[in-house]
Amino acid sequence: MRRIVTILAVLGLCGLGAAWLITAPDTLRDDAMAELTGDAARGEAVFWAAGCASCHSAPEGDDPLVLAGGQAFESDFGTFYAPNISSDPQHGIGNWSDIEIANAVMRGTSPDGAHYYPAFPYVGYARLEPQDMADLAAFLRSVPADATPSRPHDVAFPFSIRRAVGAWKVLYGSPDWVMSDPAGGELARGRYLVEVLGHCGECHTPRDALGGLDRDQWLRGAPNPSGKGRIPGITPDQLDWSASDIAYYLESGFTPDYDSAGGSMAKVVTSFSKLTGEDRAAVAAYLKAL
Repeated sequence: MRRIVTILAVLGLCGLGAAWLITAPDTLRDDAMAELTGDAARGEAVFWAAGCASCHSAPEGDDPLVLAGGQAFESDFGTFYAPNISSDPQHGIGNWSDIEIANAVMRGTSPDGAHYYPAFPYVGYARLEPQDMADLAAFLRSVPADATPSRPHDVAFPFSIRRAVGAWKVLYGSPDWVMSDPAGGELARGRYLVEVLGHCGECHTPRDALGGLDRDQWLRGAPNPSGKGRIPGITPDQLDWSASDIAYYLESGFTPDYDSAGGSMAKVVTSFSKLTGEDRAAVAAYLKAL
């Protein structure tokens, strides 16, 4: 019996050790950003396409570039609050290096080596082009500093265990492209904007019990995480708008039926209206090709 107990204890320790290794935060190579020089002007386009202001601008602020954070995002796992990502050196990211910003955005790992919760859509951002990442970092350093402290998330046990997010990343952190082989440059650009920068699936795709996207139901609509209403599907069988209708909606917020975007989508339109017409057309082409 003593021998059996000893074997079980050793196996248990081995299992815990393996789990600890598997759930360790992932990071980019230390030199991943070393040869890149960011351009803030190009980074502004990346910023708007990625929707950074939609989440990180102050809830009551008038300036979308005051990235003080504080907006609340309700979910089945608790309430998450967007952090301050302004250029403030203490409460924002003003003192972060390019590689620290890239690890946060593309790997969901903080400078001190902790997992970020996937309310931050780093799974989508994982395929950011390295130059786009460098340009985005340069732009973030140019926005106004704000000294508002980030608000702690309101997440109960066991979801409050950050290390467990590592297991979530193992399950959901490295998905394949949804559109595997886009035909033509416009579709490739549309795929990049929808699946990566715009992370449209985060809202328009349903999730399983652990909060992972059900990619078999890509962009087919989903319950609103706040529990209020439903986010519509935007696949061709559910959205019969023309490509030009979609592109115009992303620019103006007006639907073909003379309605207008509301709620969180209004912020998305604000961001996409700052992109080029070619980019909005690429998004429309991608949606029509699904």
